[in-house]
Amino acid sequence: MNAPHIPVLLDEVVAALDPKPGDLIIDATFGAGGYTRRILESGATVHAFDRDPDAIAAGQLWGETCGKDPRLVLHPRRFSELAQGLAEAGIAGVRGVVFDIGVSSMQLDQAARGFAFSSDGPLDMRMSQEGLSAADFLNDADEGDIADVLYRYGEERQSRRIARAIVAARPLTTTGQFAAVVRKALGYRPDIKGPKAQKDPATRSFQAVRIHINGELDELIEGLAAAEKVLLPGGRIVVVSFHSLEDRIVKQYLREAAGAQGSGSRHLPQIASTVQPVFEKPSAAIRPTAEEEARNPRSRSATLRWAVRTPAPARATGERQAA
Repeated sequence: MNAPHIPVLLDEVVAALDPKPGDLIIDATFGAGGYTRRILESGATVHAFDRDPDAIAAGQLWGETCGKDPRLVLHPRRFSELAQGLAEAGIAGVRGVVFDIGVSSMQLDQAARGFAFSSDGPLDMRMSQEGLSAADFLNDADEGDIADVLYRYGEERQSRRIARAIVAARPLTTTGQFAAVVRKALGYRPDIKGPKAQKDPATRSFQAVRIHINGELDELIEGLAAAEKVLLPGGRIVVVSFHSLEDRIVKQYLREAAGAQGSGSRHLPQIASTVQPVFEKPSAAIRPTAEEEARNPRSRSATLRWAVRTPAPARATGERQAA
């Protein structure tokens, strides 16, 4: 089966993971299976997690067409639950964990999933396809709560203006309606071309609502902590993120887990002190080459960070302070 989408920073991710025959690697965000395919080619075994039923179904079909490779084990659950999933499978530790954070290309490209405004579709945005939808939130939440979400997760300075416009335009049922409300509230002029052309302001609002609906930043924090628990000494954590909020969390987490103390993040619990670092000094940020960006424009905002697990015991929740 050919991968329907191009995995971002594939060579760099595999180099950071350094999988060997017989290693057990976690693909925490299976998606279209791009990383998993390459890891399996190295001779390693992959336990792949994804909360999206469509991704798991596609992975099962792929497994059938490839002879049901016993080295691929699919887990239909959130990556914050990877420690529990491995424990239920009788696995105590792994040699690597890779995260590809955020919405997948498959989800963006399906109008019916409601993640993008490039084509009109239902206002959904649920990765797990269950629970509160974007339409539920935007049509039922208080104006102040909507403004807070847009500001916190979309870094939208005009969040209150947009929230007022959303409440006035209720009910919203499609991605096109939501995008149109945001554009009108901010006076977006798509007819302006060239250097003065504006980035579509709906992008920030869509990002904010999607992150809120799926609890993505809390999920990331819990997933990083879970990876810390299951990685064996010398094992590697590899994270690809796509916007500043995610990268801030990953960078701060790895710095503090390696024993450095920083100013912290409003999203990430502070670590008071790390007597025994649980990770070695993390890598510098790795970004796509110009060639990859030209080949795959969605890679432009990607940042990769990785680190190696030390023999120190995983930290307890109580070792972190509230943000």
